[in-house]
Amino acid sequence: MFGKINTTKPPPPPNYPTQFFSSNPYSHNPHSHLILRLLKSSRKMTSFLCNHSSINNGESSHKWEELKFIRGEKQLKELSSWRIGGACNYFIQVFDQTQLLSALRFCCEHSIRFMIIGKGSNCLFDDLGFDGCIILNRIEFLERAESGVYRVGSGFRFNHLGLKCTNEGFTGLEFAGGIPGTVGGATYMNAGADGQETADAIDTIEIITIDGKLKVMKRSELSFGYRYSPFQEMDDLGAIVAVTFRLKRLESARRRQLENLERRRVTQPVGERTAGSVFRNPSKLGVSAGELIERAGLKGSRVGGAMVSNKHANFFVNCGCSTSRDMLELIGLVKEIVYNKYGVELKEEILYIDPHSKV
Repeated sequence: MFGKINTTKPPPPPNYPTQFFSSNPYSHNPHSHLILRLLKSSRKMTSFLCNHSSINNGESSHKWEELKFIRGEKQLKELSSWRIGGACNYFIQVFDQTQLLSALRFCCEHSIRFMIIGKGSNCLFDDLGFDGCIILNRIEFLERAESGVYRVGSGFRFNHLGLKCTNEGFTGLEFAGGIPGTVGGATYMNAGADGQETADAIDTIEIITIDGKLKVMKRSELSFGYRYSPFQEMDDLGAIVAVTFRLKRLESARRRQLENLERRRVTQPVGERTAGSVFRNPSKLGVSAGELIERAGLKGSRVGGAMVSNKHANFFVNCGCSTSRDMLELIGLVKEIVYNKYGVELKEEILYIDPHSKV
């Protein structure tokens, strides 16, 4: 995900007993108000319900009919690694910058809020779907400007980039070999693992603003943090379209990557329906979110079809029948229990996409 949208994250839930875990939490559920709080909670991100003038520079020659939208049929569970989510009102794939800009103009011309996604690897869509337009980014080019310098489309698979760069003898993106997202999404979230972060390898970032302008931004001009990029709070961001990485040569890069991948294979539920890490690691505590959840005895805990992985406690698994409410309740339950035991408020790394919220 790398265009700003209406998203929400579950807040700290109200107190409720540990025995609320059950195989069928909706058969007798005294905490239905929890779901309403989760669905109504808000995250600080600008809604892209555009007014008539946004991304509209008077290009009367533009032909809306050239855009191949799917109306009301695309299931969001097909676009999410969690395999959860109902239908969106509009769906379109874009394969280059021109198509992306045209799709954004269409949405703003018709006051349709939109969301741009890549692999949907950190999104929780609602079973009610999304009342706007989902734009699937397929801008997947890769160019080698010079040795160790790669200009990459924001829809390019981040794990493929990590494998390619490392195979060619460059360091900086070894961790990316195990990240199931896109270059744009990794940049937007400043994805990281194994002591590395996306921002550390970036040279420049190309974005489209909501008024249709292309900007090239240098890494030195931008301030990144743990799972944070300035694009998350950029009011005029339309989308990230390309990123240039500058890497250094290192003979041991491939060996390091293979070691990282093997460790993940052993310790993480690779191949299952997950969204990666659900929570960010608490800062300055010296303990990870997964360790806190495990110490709280929550591995294997379930709400409906949603389960805390037995392999890694910060991965929540769709066992095949999870609804968005199952997953939201499980997230809330884990947060509450960890807070009650350790006084630590876990913060979500995944994004819950509200189906109907307006500006």
